[in-house]
Amino acid sequence: MSDNDTSSATTSSDPATAEASSPDLVQVVLGDCSVADADTVFRALGSRFASERGDDTPAQRSDTEPDTWTSAFLVPESAAPLSGTILAGSVTADLQGGPVAVSRMRAALASGFAVEATGSASGDQEVDLQLRLTAAGNLA
Repeated sequence: MSDNDTSSATTSSDPATAEASSPDLVQVVLGDCSVADADTVFRALGSRFASERGDDTPAQRSDTEPDTWTSAFLVPESAAPLSGTILAGSVTADLQGGPVAVSRMRAALASGFAVEATGSASGDQEVDLQLRLTAAGNLA
């Protein structure tokens, strides 16, 4: 395999084949929310970014709701803003990835939701950021 083949795999537009170390890959974990609100957030992000989930959306498969939903997204340098996103309640979103990609993901989320940072941790190569998302204009 040539060096060009290796680098193209890293920048693939499919998060399922992107390497975990890709600087544009952001892991998103949603929790403390309803299935419908998790679906709303993932659908909004999936409309702008390539996702490992494809068309798979959160679903309730039992009488109890899962604690979290997870997906990974490739976050390019520019993306159209999110719009028309309505949440019934709040959503906790944990973002993990390279500093630039996490910053882009936060900006994208802020274009469609009210966003409040509730925690963060930074390392040399990676940032963990926890956000509280609510419907735009409903941040309490």
